[in-house]
Amino acid sequence: MQSTQQQSVTVLGSTGSIGVSTLDVLARHPQRYSIFALTARERIAELAQQCRRFAPRYAVVASEQGAAELQELLAGEDLPTEVLWGVDGLCRVASDAQVDTVMAAIVGAAGLRPTLAAVEAGKKVLLANKEALVMAGPVFLRALAGSGAQLLPIDSEHNAIFQCLPQPFKDLESAGVEKILLTGSGGPFRTRVVGELHRVTPDEACAHPNWSMGRKISVDSATMMNKGLEFIEACLLFNARPEQIDVVVHPQSIVHSMVQYQDGSLLAQMGNPDMRTPIAHALAFPERIDSGVAALDLIAQGRLDFEAPDMQRFPCLRLAREAMDAGGSAPTVLNAANEVAVEAFLQGRLAFTSIAAVIERVMNSAQAIELTGLDAVETADRDARQLAQRVLGAL
Repeated sequence: MQSTQQQSVTVLGSTGSIGVSTLDVLARHPQRYSIFALTARERIAELAQQCRRFAPRYAVVASEQGAAELQELLAGEDLPTEVLWGVDGLCRVASDAQVDTVMAAIVGAAGLRPTLAAVEAGKKVLLANKEALVMAGPVFLRALAGSGAQLLPIDSEHNAIFQCLPQPFKDLESAGVEKILLTGSGGPFRTRVVGELHRVTPDEACAHPNWSMGRKISVDSATMMNKGLEFIEACLLFNARPEQIDVVVHPQSIVHSMVQYQDGSLLAQMGNPDMRTPIAHALAFPERIDSGVAALDLIAQGRLDFEAPDMQRFPCLRLAREAMDAGGSAPTVLNAANEVAVEAFLQGRLAFTSIAAVIERVMNSAQAIELTGLDAVETADRDARQLAQRVLGAL
C-alpha cells in the first residue's frame, strides 16, 4: 500500500540536471508531493519558469542582485512565492519545519551548509551532492547520527549499492558482504590514446557517452575523479574500508553497481542510464513509484562489458584512494583542489592532463588538520583553494 500523506519537498539546485529530473518525477505524483522551495545559483530565468509551474512557497538565489532579478520576472504573477537569497536563505528552506524531504543537488562545496542544515533538522535528505559528504565526512556523519535524519543516496552507483544491501542495514560484516563493486563508464576518453589527452577541449570532456550532466561533473567523469569522489562517499555511506571497495569500468552504464556476498552471490542493480530512477526510488522509499523511465530491454542491450580501470589514464582515482587512506582533511583538500583545477580547465587556463597534477601538488603541500567541526572543514577547504590558485599561477 502506498502512502497517502502528501510530502513537502525542497529542491536545492532545481535548475541543474538532478533538480530538473527531480521536478519531472515530482510532477508525475502531484497527490504525493508538493514543492516547498526551489533554489538556483545563476539560472534566474529558468528558476522563474519553475516558479510559474510549481508555485513554491520560497525561491532562493545566490545574490541580492539575483533576487531582485527574479522578483522582477515574477512581478504581476499570482504566486505565493517569496524570494530569498544567500546561504542563509538556502539553510532556511532546507531546515524549515514544514519541509519533509530535501533534495540536496547543489554542485560542489556550495551545497555543504544547506545540506548539513537539512541533516541537523532531521529531514529526509536525498543526497546528490557527493562533495558535501566527501569534504566534511566526519562532521556530516556526526550530525546525521545525532539528528535522526534519514540519508538516502541519489548517485546512481550508491543508490544501486543501497538497493543491493539488506534493509535495515547495519554494517558490511553482519550483512555478509565481502566487497562492493563500484561501476563507472570510463567517460569519453576510456579508449583515447593517453598521449593525446593533453589536447582535450572542455567541450570534448563534457560530451559524456551515456549521461546528460552539468559541465563540472562531466569533467569529473572524464578524469574519473567523479568515481574517486564516489569511492570516498561509498566508504562513508556504507562504513566500508577502502580495501572493501573495487572500482570496475563498465562502458554501457547499465549495471549501476554491485555487492559481492560471502556465499559467492553477486547482486547487481540494473537499469537504463536515467537519474529519474534513483530519484524516484529515494523519494518514495521504501515504496516504489513511476519514474518515467522505460524498463531495460536486455535483449536489445545485447552485451555488458567490464574491465579494470587504467590508473595511468585516470590518476585521479589513485589520488582519491590516497586521500581516503590519509583521512582527516585530505578528502576536503582533494575536493577543493579538484574544483579549482576543473574550473581552470573549463576556462581554458589549464590542460586536461594537468588537472590531476594540480590536485597532487596541493595534496602534497596542504597541512593536515582534524575536522572537529564545520569551521575546520571550511578552513581546510579555503586554504586548499588558495594553495591550488598558487599552484595554477606557478604552472
